[in-house]
Amino acid sequence: MAKFKTLDDLGDITGKVALVRVDLNLPMKDGSATDVTRVEAVKPTILELCERGAKVLLLAHYGRPKGQRYSTMSTSFVQGDVEKVLGKEIMFIPEVMGPVVEQSIGILSDGDIGLLDNVRFWPGEEANDPDFAKGIATLGDFYVNDAFSAAHRAHATTEGLAHHLPAYAGRAMEAELKALDAALGSPEQPVAAVVGGAKVSTKLDVLENLVGRVQHLIIGGGMANTFLAARGVDVGKSLCEHDLTDTANRIMDRADHAGCTVHLPYDVVVAKEFAANPPSMRICNVHEVASDEMILDVGPQAVEALGDVLKTCRTLVWNGPLGAFETEPFDTATVALAKTAAALTQDGSLTSVAGGGDTVAALAHAGVKDDFTFVSTAGGAFLEWMEGKQLPGVAALSR
Repeated sequence: MAKFKTLDDLGDITGKVALVRVDLNLPMKDGSATDVTRVEAVKPTILELCERGAKVLLLAHYGRPKGQRYSTMSTSFVQGDVEKVLGKEIMFIPEVMGPVVEQSIGILSDGDIGLLDNVRFWPGEEANDPDFAKGIATLGDFYVNDAFSAAHRAHATTEGLAHHLPAYAGRAMEAELKALDAALGSPEQPVAAVVGGAKVSTKLDVLENLVGRVQHLIIGGGMANTFLAARGVDVGKSLCEHDLTDTANRIMDRADHAGCTVHLPYDVVVAKEFAANPPSMRICNVHEVASDEMILDVGPQAVEALGDVLKTCRTLVWNGPLGAFETEPFDTATVALAKTAAALTQDGSLTSVAGGGDTVAALAHAGVKDDFTFVSTAGGAFLEWMEGKQLPGVAALSR
């Protein structure tokens, strides 16, 4: 894992100005956030800096204003929710640099917090304009990035600032990087990966990267249908990318050469219509799917066998559900395997790292989100990490 500095490497920061990049892009309804998970994640970093006497300036984006100012996309909209989570008052500052911010810093006392306006109101943010980054950097004494979810973007406040100020990983970023390193950087072997979701085309790079890095690749969701079809299985009306048959075969060939076992379901749950508890639902062997049936979940025998696979592994990376988990009872396989993974984690025999929006929702639905070693709420950044790509915001911290 690349070396990076954390808050432990900071000396006396009393009276210093900390520029802290956080993710406050919260889902809102009727003027209030419906989920404050992202604020909870950065709370330890913010409060630690405050307790150590720094003046904390929060840098964040909200929505996609594309370099234009929109009153409905001001970070002032999330100010109240952030204050509730932190238990502290925050000064809202309607700029990101210049005299207004300088005057505000002068008003702030040591340990106070200022929230700057939406960094994406300025075109220089997404363009990663060096002058824009330098202008913001002149306000602070050091830079802290605690927004892993935005680390796959080479923007001024996620990457550019690290060129102008001493740069540190916040506590959430630090935890994320350590967990990801434990999962794929330098993991205990054998390693298993669960990759699910609707389409192979959205996770080609993930699959290509994983077959050379894990010993067991468990493929679920609609993606599994494409691989089954590539092996000559008639998947009926199932969601399937038949045009990717050659690609699926290439991935399986690569896996064979790399010593990676690809696990596909051999019994499945099918139905003639996609609805909750349809009367046509049945469990069958993959070779018995009728032409008017859809595969909607992995069958119980396959799930039991996959659980046995996890019992032989030391590390698990999970992204995507095994079936159409949003609709009962097609959540059964995902819930069962998640509970097995959680139990193994709690027993201390498995390091489990999961991420991605659907995955977090599925683990929460299974009631085991808190039982995994680490669950990342980052969507795009987590996926790009699984693809083996370098994340600009992380690379900048390791300079």
